[in-house]
Amino acid sequence: MPRYYGMYLDVKDRLGIVFGGDAHEGERKVNYLLECGAKVKLFSPDDEISPALRTKSDAGEIEWIDRKYQAGDLAGSWVVIVADTSSMDTNEAISKEATERNILLNVMDVTPLCTWIAPSLIQRNDVTVAVSTAGSSPALARRLRERMSDEKNCQCLRWADMGPLLADVRLEQRARELKVTPNEWADSITDQMLEIFESGNADKARAMLVEALEAHDAASQV
Repeated sequence: MPRYYGMYLDVKDRLGIVFGGDAHEGERKVNYLLECGAKVKLFSPDDEISPALRTKSDAGEIEWIDRKYQAGDLAGSWVVIVADTSSMDTNEAISKEATERNILLNVMDVTPLCTWIAPSLIQRNDVTVAVSTAGSSPALARRLRERMSDEKNCQCLRWADMGPLLADVRLEQRARELKVTPNEWADSITDQMLEIFESGNADKARAMLVEALEAHDAASQV
């Protein structure tokens, strides 16, 4: 049985708070929240914030609070990440406040205090693949991510390059009200189509996909 329910969070224009602004985990967490469109507030003492995050604060990209956690800091936030887990008392205090306010919380590598955990991510264009071991082995999740990102070991992410084409055809299918089941959609995306796309003939690949969807629609009306 899976320990966690897999999902992706929409953080766009929502407040994400990060505690800890070091050049490693703190910086990584802040940057990913920004990439996903979140508004970011960072709590980090002046002598602990990385130069890159200080620059982002000076540019107005993030709000920086020059101190560690104090009670009440979670007000207004939607998601909270504790990157500096050096004080278990602070970790537990943040967890208590997050529970009281019903705020999503990740305390890095302190799974019992988390209401969500961050998987290892493989990204290519609009495709994101998440790998999780439910917190039991971060090293395994990282190794799987590395192998899946290496095209010599895993060919599956080649399909990600076709993402924009597939999205465009999906819009056409809906506009034309072609009746196609999810399984039929998946069956319509063939290896031959991918090879033609990769050869540089995107128009032919698109035409093949549309033709396959039209065939499924016609069969549904028989």
